[in-house]
Amino acid sequence: MPATLAQFVELCERLAGTGSKLQKRALMAEYLHALPVPEAGLAALYLAGAPFAETDGRELKVGGALLSRVIAQLSGASQPAMLAAYLRHGDLGGAARDLLEVRSTVPTLTLPDVADAFETIAGAAKPAAKQQITLGLLQSATPLEAKYLIKIILGDMRTGIKVSLVEEAIAAAYSAAIAEVRNARMLNGNLPEVLELAASGRLGEARMKLFHPLGFMLASPVETVEEALQRFSNEVAEEAKSAPPETRQDGPAVKDALLKEAQLEDKYDGIRAQIHCGSPEQPGRVALFSRSREDMTVSFPEIVEAFAGFDNPLVLDGEILAWSRGNEGVPDGSRAVADHALPFASLQARVGRKRVTAEMREDTPVVFMAFDLLYANGEMIMEKPLHERRRALEELVQREQPRTRVGSRLSSMASGQQTELHFGEVAAADSFARLVLAPAVQLQSVEQLEQAYVDARARGNEGVMLKARHSIYQPGRRGLAWLKLKRELATLDVVVTAAEYGQGRRAGWLSDYTFAVRDGDGLRNVGKAYSGVTDAEIARLTQFFLEHTLEDFGSVRTVEPLVVFEVAFNNVMRSDRHDSGFALRFPRILRIRDDKPAEEIDTLERVAEIYESQLDKVV
Repeated sequence: MPATLAQFVELCERLAGTGSKLQKRALMAEYLHALPVPEAGLAALYLAGAPFAETDGRELKVGGALLSRVIAQLSGASQPAMLAAYLRHGDLGGAARDLLEVRSTVPTLTLPDVADAFETIAGAAKPAAKQQITLGLLQSATPLEAKYLIKIILGDMRTGIKVSLVEEAIAAAYSAAIAEVRNARMLNGNLPEVLELAASGRLGEARMKLFHPLGFMLASPVETVEEALQRFSNEVAEEAKSAPPETRQDGPAVKDALLKEAQLEDKYDGIRAQIHCGSPEQPGRVALFSRSREDMTVSFPEIVEAFAGFDNPLVLDGEILAWSRGNEGVPDGSRAVADHALPFASLQARVGRKRVTAEMREDTPVVFMAFDLLYANGEMIMEKPLHERRRALEELVQREQPRTRVGSRLSSMASGQQTELHFGEVAAADSFARLVLAPAVQLQSVEQLEQAYVDARARGNEGVMLKARHSIYQPGRRGLAWLKLKRELATLDVVVTAAEYGQGRRAGWLSDYTFAVRDGDGLRNVGKAYSGVTDAEIARLTQFFLEHTLEDFGSVRTVEPLVVFEVAFNNVMRSDRHDSGFALRFPRILRIRDDKPAEEIDTLERVAEIYESQLDKVV
């Protein structure tokens, strides 16, 4: 008998009400083991909040607006009632359950029924058709079933279940090694297939499939050179402890090991990305994935063109950067200017674009700055130490870079001294190499690290990376083997002008804040932030803003400009998002300045000064 949707959503309710990871895993394992393998595969996928496997390629393309129309049609609820329900729960699924309680539906749906509906929705070309099919699916669902169908559609289950815990449940259900389950999913990106392999004892047969994002290895942030060296030294020391007794080092030897083990790279101000290409089964296909696992391929067609000719499967880790082409546009007689990366603001016009014009391509040239190699020559090489991966990457770039020379002129890059981070000559005068090897050098002294940071900032980059040369690539991990030294540019005192209700745990609280600086007698918005305040502070601010609301737009309120924040940020960008003409990138609330009146906040002139002080700025 096929697995019913009713049983699945009852499990989801139990999972949402359970805090213990061990209990969650046990509940899922018991449930999966009792199902036929095909249905168990679907259940594993839906528990992870995905309608399709990562390697499937299909998308529902059903958003909150369409779902809201369907819920309104089914429930007959007014707009104020729908908003009130949403604010109670902080998500559309929970709101839908409340609103649809007026309907009485007998549970009849099965997991295969849901899979068929999702397939039909994905295949529908027009929004109207997608809406009609979604309406039919939710019409057949009970209120509780509708809640979780909507959560799966939006990819936001909020049951405390991550893919890693589903992997653990699969391992427990079929008495498999969790490491083998995780390795199989990393290779093929398909939970139903992984479950089938686990159920039949064939996990060792999993093979790498391109075009699904692998987890990104992350770096731990440090703020000073001293902290970077201390934390990195600790990492090297821990590594030394695990070495055989005859090879252990201490004292000065540890410092020597530190210098020998440390690789320096610039920290770039672009979009972290993974590039997949070279599939014999799908020749010419190229995919770009962001750190949040989003497919960005259509936004950067010139990178697709440059990598389409690769004929061996390849996965690279790196950064998509807006690129300045050296002396192009520089008057004759001016000093030579090396090609270099531009700040993130230069890329903003490209992010999320489904259609990139010729003008955009010309105005904002982009490159893929490669700094790690994850898969090549039919072999996953993440388990190899960084120095081996780096050597393989250097060989690959030297061999393959010529085929990525496309488009307009790129002047040759300036090279530096041996112990400095520098670019070699990567492009002839009549071509533009879209593949660039990230410069890397071995750390030789404390002074060199400080100078490397200064030099990186002078090049317009965010800071420096310190990587252990022995480190393996650990997807999704943030440890001490990789450190990033990146200091905030400045701080500003700003005043809150609007407050917005949050989502999830912050539903019902005014927790997202738009803020402004002074411009003469008026205020100009420059950013929005939500991180950096405690739950107690959010509760206090919510009460205050409710009492000092100027205009109530439902989910957003304009408020009296009385609360002052001190905010940190990475840089200032030109932007038409705010009426100031500027936007702060990655603003974080450092503290609430109860000691400072709104009359003493920073000015728009100060924001402009910071913008002008930046080496690379976007006009």
